[in-house]
Amino acid sequence: MRAILRCLTLALTVLITTIPADSKGCIKGAVIGGIAGHYAGHHAVLGAAAGCLIGRHAAKQHEQATQNHSPDPSY
Repeated sequence: MRAILRCLTLALTVLITTIPADSKGCIKGAVIGGIAGHYAGHHAVLGAAAGCLIGRHAAKQHEQATQNHSPDPSY
């Protein structure tokens, strides 16, 4: 039990220190990934981490797409 808690603490510490401050899409992705990971074999933490990364990537793509389609203010 102690080994599991130590591994979990280490994983969360690494995860917290490497997540950028801009977290658009991360929370939603983490929730969905955590739920999916839980049902896919009790891997909720891994699912949440992967969901956060995927959610952030999708938010960044959406942000770039909306910037490319915005009208030019010089008209």
